[in-house]
Amino acid sequence: MASAHRRHNAMDRIKVNGEWLVEEQEVREGVVNSFQQLLTEDMGWQADIGSIPVGCISLQEAKSLETPFAENEIHSALMEMNGDKAPGPDGFTVAFWQDAWDFAKEEIMEMFKEFHEHSSFVKSLNNTFLVLIPKKSGAENLGDFRPISLVGGLYKLLAKVLANRLKKVIGKVVSIAQNAFEKGRQILDASLIANEVIDSWQKRKEKGLICKLDIEKAYDSINWKFLMKVLQKMGFGPKWMGWMWSCVSSAKFSILVNGVPAGFFPSTRGLRQGDPLSPYLFVMGMEVLDVLIRRAVEGGYLSGCNIRGGSRTSLNISHLFFADDTIVFCEASKEQVSHLSWILFWFEAASGLRINLAKSEIIPIGDVEDILELAAELGGRVGSLPSHYLGLPLGVPNRATSMWDGVEERIRRRLALWKRQYISKGGRITLIKSTLASLPIYKLSIFRMPKSVAKRVEKTQRDFLWGGGNLEGKWIWRFACEKNNFWNQVITTKYGQEDYGWRPKKVRGAAGVGVWKEIMKESDWCWENLAFIDGKGSKIKFWKDRWCTDIPLSQCFNQLFVLAVHRDATIEEMWDQDSGQGDWKLVFVRDFNDWEMDMVGELLHTLRGYRPSLEDDSVVWRQGRNGIFKIKEAYRLLDKPNVTVFPARRIWVDRVPTKVCFFAWEATWGKVLTLDRLQLRGVHLPNCCFLCGCEEENVNHILLHCIVTRALWDIIFGLIDVKWVLPETVKETLISWRGSFVGKKRKKI
Repeated sequence: MASAHRRHNAMDRIKVNGEWLVEEQEVREGVVNSFQQLLTEDMGWQADIGSIPVGCISLQEAKSLETPFAENEIHSALMEMNGDKAPGPDGFTVAFWQDAWDFAKEEIMEMFKEFHEHSSFVKSLNNTFLVLIPKKSGAENLGDFRPISLVGGLYKLLAKVLANRLKKVIGKVVSIAQNAFEKGRQILDASLIANEVIDSWQKRKEKGLICKLDIEKAYDSINWKFLMKVLQKMGFGPKWMGWMWSCVSSAKFSILVNGVPAGFFPSTRGLRQGDPLSPYLFVMGMEVLDVLIRRAVEGGYLSGCNIRGGSRTSLNISHLFFADDTIVFCEASKEQVSHLSWILFWFEAASGLRINLAKSEIIPIGDVEDILELAAELGGRVGSLPSHYLGLPLGVPNRATSMWDGVEERIRRRLALWKRQYISKGGRITLIKSTLASLPIYKLSIFRMPKSVAKRVEKTQRDFLWGGGNLEGKWIWRFACEKNNFWNQVITTKYGQEDYGWRPKKVRGAAGVGVWKEIMKESDWCWENLAFIDGKGSKIKFWKDRWCTDIPLSQCFNQLFVLAVHRDATIEEMWDQDSGQGDWKLVFVRDFNDWEMDMVGELLHTLRGYRPSLEDDSVVWRQGRNGIFKIKEAYRLLDKPNVTVFPARRIWVDRVPTKVCFFAWEATWGKVLTLDRLQLRGVHLPNCCFLCGCEEENVNHILLHCIVTRALWDIIFGLIDVKWVLPETVKETLISWRGSFVGKKRKKI
């Protein structure tokens, strides 16, 4: 298998700068020279970013980044790392250092102490292998390969510790328009916002432009001095900046060509894909472009798109970033495209990041007559909707089935490969669960699959075997919890919110291309499985929300709720702080009858121990152990069993081989090919049990009631000291397998 992969990925020839290199030595030299040139800084004019206002961390936060490294901090970072990643030039994987921690921790701590005091380490630790991964099948040009850095284990540990510190403060300096590498932000957020922007433009019948920009060799071409200026403006201290400079500038590279290192050279620009620090440094560099676009919007040079809902509030969205994937929204005018072009030119002069015009495109919204002229002004090509952004559909009507064609085609391609082989039913189930079922998950995280598509996918899987609502629900959970995220602000502005901001309002009007209306179809079941933890109580309804019981008090004590005066009051409003140590203000429209007093007492008993505090109200997921929404738990909730009792949990057991589970499943349904079923299929054989020779063979006889089988059952029952009469069928046996004898002895057997 390894030899086959090596032959498949062999670089026998390569096209560099339009010229084919065939000889082995030519290929090695050509690849090395190209990357050496790519990672060498151009000595040209560099724009000054001194007047650009970026976010800044506090002096206290800057000092906290420079504190001495603690042993538990380093060990924790080491254990977080994936030990199976390929090693760097030193040959030691992270797994080695994890296993050798007790033996090597003193030397590792000494290395960190040296780095803290002198901002340096042994230079050989930062030697790097560059491995070239094909971006597509049949890659020929050098540009068709993605360079991934294999750094040494100890340097990766150092960078991981620094990255863990950096990500604690990066939210202070990176704007909400950047959706990458910041806790609480996801790649799906940008896709959701982009589709809602297009939906707003189309429903208002306004013209606009979407500029999808691709940054050429983004990580490899960013200027180090530019990064240091950005860090300085963001308030990072001199020691931290010295650490960053040491990490990025001390690297030396060898290129792995057909598994053999070629060349050994330093670099003067760029960040390494594979270095834990690189993503965070890159998004901080992109913050300069974010500021430039925001200032252009404030000055009226770019307009963006104004999201408006039922209220008078509006929210302007001019751009979205996910690492180097950039999308800009502007007016369909030559002036605005020209201003954007100048912004990109200035940003390139400052940072070294150049827009790849061949891969960038300008997409018109509405009838834009001079679109070719606008594309020429920017330098990109003309695109159209529907398109793709971050691997997800952009501008596709959310009920269109065509967006799922790619998923269905990928499933069919996988099946075409598997059908060439003989695979048992147990093996087929394993492939369906491990591979086919996961193919649509990324798209299902934001788009609802139409029933017609779901039926086709299920039929494809069934055909292979025999011859999604839980993902959208997470958005409802996130809306209640993540109030400061950009996507939440977009949805709140466009559609509004209710219940003190815990949930969005229902979406009304035509479907369009916005995805939120479809997501809201999954809101009810998710909301029913959320509960509140009372703090101040200012955002929780006393009667109508779940906070002290599994169901709202209005349902627990319906007769009292009908009599309540303040049915929509919050917990805070129902609490009388002036009454001694505080008490509940329960006001009803009339006095209680004698038979209602027990109910009042039960209500007061329920409320005992609950009182408002100074903390904020919060929401929890009721189906999980720690109160956090989990896709797996939501799936189990939605995957309700059939009305017919079926012993699924006694058949599909994790520790039992799949083929054994599948046999038990077939036996439960009476589908095992015993002699009676073979006769039904036209096989002419006498039906006589091969074990006892007395009775006709069927699944219940051969597994339960045959005298030979009964002898085996008697042995098992004797081992666990149980007397039990076996039921008539296999299904009844599995359903009944939960008597008083079910315990440790049975589990051991």
